[in-house]
Amino acid sequence: MTRWCRFAGDRGPQVGRWDATGVRSASVDGAPLATLAGLVGGTIDPRAVDFGEAVDVDSVELLEPLGAYPRNLFCIGKNYRDHAAEFAASGFDATSASIEVSPEHPVVFTKPASSVIGPGATIPRHDGLTAQLDYEGELAVIIGRGGRGITRRDALDHVFGYTIVNDVTARDLQRRHRQWFLGKGLDGYCPIGPGVVTADELDLDSVQIECRVNGELRQKAALRDLIFDVPTLIATLSAGISLIPGDVISTGTPAGVGIGFSPPRFLAAGDEISVTVDPIGTLTNKVG
Repeated sequence: MTRWCRFAGDRGPQVGRWDATGVRSASVDGAPLATLAGLVGGTIDPRAVDFGEAVDVDSVELLEPLGAYPRNLFCIGKNYRDHAAEFAASGFDATSASIEVSPEHPVVFTKPASSVIGPGATIPRHDGLTAQLDYEGELAVIIGRGGRGITRRDALDHVFGYTIVNDVTARDLQRRHRQWFLGKGLDGYCPIGPGVVTADELDLDSVQIECRVNGELRQKAALRDLIFDVPTLIATLSAGISLIPGDVISTGTPAGVGIGFSPPRFLAAGDEISVTVDPIGTLTNKVG
């Protein structure tokens, strides 16, 4: 299993290969790799990478895995039917009174690079700005070979790998502004990690997503339940937008978010959110 990660090393951020034995630092011609950019973009041959001795993963501080913020974080809304239904019933979907519960085409929004934080980092409360903080566990796609006009048939050939995103959302801002960017784009509202599994190592038909809050299972779904699958998302986005290596596509969240409960169960300071996708791992963050 090829799983890449980044961690805080003695000489700064360091790329590592993470397996059952631990984390091994990665270098090329004796120079440590600080980001995954060369591997993702294809300018570094994985066969040219050397690895150090394994260290226990619990002994290192894992960082967000890419190491160079993506040009764009594309996010997909309402991409599981059960979540689309709970969102419509919650009263928080203020984008349109007449919009369909299950969309006919992918609903796309973005998050700024300043929203990105790594595993273990604290999610800011932004007290005074929001009082309705929510979680959304998602599988994310990392583009390798870029392109425009990518066909659905060829889409998976453009994927470097997969990671996990928690699409943290300020629901009151989302509803107030009748769009999603402000509610989902605040600093620290896009935890990513803990690692990246390469595309050849992940069977999308078998992927399961689970999200727990303080240990309580809130979300559980199979990726095959997506309304718009990964090839469709890549084809849709690239129809008129050139995707580049390192772009991230977060595929949407299943039912079980905080606004799906009655009354809603919003996050509070100290709450711990853990999103698990095997074999990528578990992305865990606490609210500050």
